[in-house]
Amino acid sequence: MIREFLALILLAVGSAHAADLVLTGGTVYSAPDAVPMVDAVIVLHAGQITAVGPAATVRVPAGAQVISCSGKFITAGFWNSHVHIFTPGLLHARDASAAALSSELEAMLTRWGFTTVFDIASVLDNTQALRRRIQSGEVRGPRIFTVGEPLFTKLPIYIVDFVAAQHLVFPTVHTPEDAVAQVRSLAQRGADGIKLFTGSYQGGPVDNMPLAMVRAAVDEAHRHHLPVFAHPQNLAGLEAALGGGVDILAHTVPQSPPWTAEFAQRLRNAHIALIPTMTLWDFEARKGHMKDADRERWIESMEDELRVFSHGGGDVLFGTDVGYTDHYDTALEYTLMSRSGMTFPQILASLTTAPARRFRASGHSGMIGVGMDADVVVLDGDPAKDITNLAKVHLVIRGGTVQYENR
Repeated sequence: MIREFLALILLAVGSAHAADLVLTGGTVYSAPDAVPMVDAVIVLHAGQITAVGPAATVRVPAGAQVISCSGKFITAGFWNSHVHIFTPGLLHARDASAAALSSELEAMLTRWGFTTVFDIASVLDNTQALRRRIQSGEVRGPRIFTVGEPLFTKLPIYIVDFVAAQHLVFPTVHTPEDAVAQVRSLAQRGADGIKLFTGSYQGGPVDNMPLAMVRAAVDEAHRHHLPVFAHPQNLAGLEAALGGGVDILAHTVPQSPPWTAEFAQRLRNAHIALIPTMTLWDFEARKGHMKDADRERWIESMEDELRVFSHGGGDVLFGTDVGYTDHYDTALEYTLMSRSGMTFPQILASLTTAPARRFRASGHSGMIGVGMDADVVVLDGDPAKDITNLAKVHLVIRGGTVQYENR
């Protein structure tokens, strides 16, 4: 199980409101493949869901705080499996005001429905400081898992100036022994996963992590029961990730040849999940002043990778790369996933049940049911009719406490 998850849940329970919180009148998508429950009641108590069902069968506890969700649509809290606690506003988590941190986290994450996130590149000590302030209830924000500092053979060219401006230091690895030592250090310092840049973009050429180094890092991470994310930039980095035994691809791969059904089967056989982050490619294309037609073709090639992978039954996790990008609105990502052929249940699974299963939290996260975490998203529109309604968030509850309300 991911390190510290139980501790996080216990802290959430301790910070929950003493009074029950009850949601009434909404349509509930309790799981991606479940029949929606109309005019439902959900009772939240001590950080857990204690009752859910039709209004005629669920008793509202005396003294409970009741929130009417009539005309709204309710799902389990969303996971974002690719974020970065790396914006200037979050890089000084020990000293920044609680109000400033809460505001930054709301803009990036909470107001889009994210109750749990996996940070896959940041400064570990800083992210842990932010997490502690969220756990204490001082700062409003999502539950955070983190890899801390990634393993680089060379820093990608697009973060060099930012790292220098923020006076940050990221070590690089040059041998399998370096990689093992860095993984071991991150595990001892409390990281929840490991991130490998199997391909590091250098402004044209790509510095690829050797397969022996990938294998050594992955083996050490798995000894500590930590999942391993990989950032591949091209086919060589992708093959190193696949051959090295990584668990999750952080992106589709912009410099890869078109994916075939046979290649997607290799990924599935290796139990590798994919985080598409296709909005990233729109962001990068616009930043690079790419012509509209070229940008659209580039994005379509990423859609094709996701289409081949998901149609073959691959495990897709939702992620946005926010913290590197400043495109916080999730509507485009949902649109591009839908254009790739993913259905509403599949997209909802990428936000809920798939990451909960992948990160060994499915016993208490990812669904709306008795005994599950009191992590809930209330939407203004039906996402089964318009997938962008997943971005029209009305209310976010984490651990039984309201984190965001669109007034």
